[in-house]
Amino acid sequence: MKKIPLSTPTMNGTELALVQEAFDTNWVAPLGPHVNAFEKELAGYVGVSHAAALSAGTAAMHLALKAVGVGSGDIVFCSDKTFAATCNPIKYENAVPVFIDSEADSWNMCPKALEAAFAKYPQVKAVIVVNLYGTPAQLDVLADICRAHGVPLIEDAAESLGSTINGKQTGSFGYISILSFNGNKIITTSGGGMLLCDDEEVTKKVTFWATQARDNARHYQHTELGYNYRMSNICAAIGRGQLTTLDLRISQKTAIYNTYAAAFKGHEWIRMNPVPDNCVSNYWLSCMTLEHGCPVTPLEIMEHLEKENVETRPTWKPMSLQPYYQTCDFITTTPVAVGHDIFARGLCLPSDVKMTLEEQTRVCDIILNMFRGA
Repeated sequence: MKKIPLSTPTMNGTELALVQEAFDTNWVAPLGPHVNAFEKELAGYVGVSHAAALSAGTAAMHLALKAVGVGSGDIVFCSDKTFAATCNPIKYENAVPVFIDSEADSWNMCPKALEAAFAKYPQVKAVIVVNLYGTPAQLDVLADICRAHGVPLIEDAAESLGSTINGKQTGSFGYISILSFNGNKIITTSGGGMLLCDDEEVTKKVTFWATQARDNARHYQHTELGYNYRMSNICAAIGRGQLTTLDLRISQKTAIYNTYAAAFKGHEWIRMNPVPDNCVSNYWLSCMTLEHGCPVTPLEIMEHLEKENVETRPTWKPMSLQPYYQTCDFITTTPVAVGHDIFARGLCLPSDVKMTLEEQTRVCDIILNMFRGA
């Protein structure tokens, strides 16, 4: 039986022509014209002034933290429900992460919990907010809170490229924002990431650090610590090709979400991941939760689908539940942490744009039949 994957890269053909151009012109080493063009095109799409193409979204987050002055012992607030790549760079700089709980309406950082965190830690250095599964956080509200406290907002838009709030693109709300082009993202460069910023000097500094902090001298000279974080010309060529069909991918992901929502509409136990009314999600991954008291568990659904060669995934395990981060503080304003509850009751559904309607219908039927026998 053919496997139905969670989310895999989808090429459109343009990528190959651009990569071939890079080969034909011998721009196969790091940097090159495709890197410059990809930065310009991506910044234009999101609506920011400047961009730096990097080797990974993690690299972009690391340099974003350096750019806002995060150092040893500094406190950084971070969305609790996310992938570890969001917060690991805090530790790269020997800073101290404090995790902020989610809200039920978007699964993203709760503004009330953020306010509570500021009350407890007024000397925080930066705030990292994640847009989970393509759904924007309350970025305008969270940005206002950060401005009121004089603290920079770093927006992790790794999962939300193309999503909007009141028509404004995610990736444009943070003082610095970051993107990821990992293999399962809505567009991919096989690996890679991007740092976005309206401040030209910040972007230049990040680019300098990312190219081993090599000074402008005839010989190799370094007055600062640098990193090998720049994107290659080949990867940028792939990204440029992928960007040409980003809007199509968003419409395809939206159709997948809507098909699940229609299949599960009115079901006693199943709920789809929420999207606030003022947001348009790119629906990178469609997710579902089970109501409390449900006779079927998320693990049972995932194991049953696995037997049918259907790939699923738990929702992100909150960082405050991770063994490595268990000693870090966690701020919530609810008796049961919202992010912990979503993790206990949720799973990610197949969201690959190459999945046929018949295949998706089969996934829905398998899930629904489990409840008929429960």
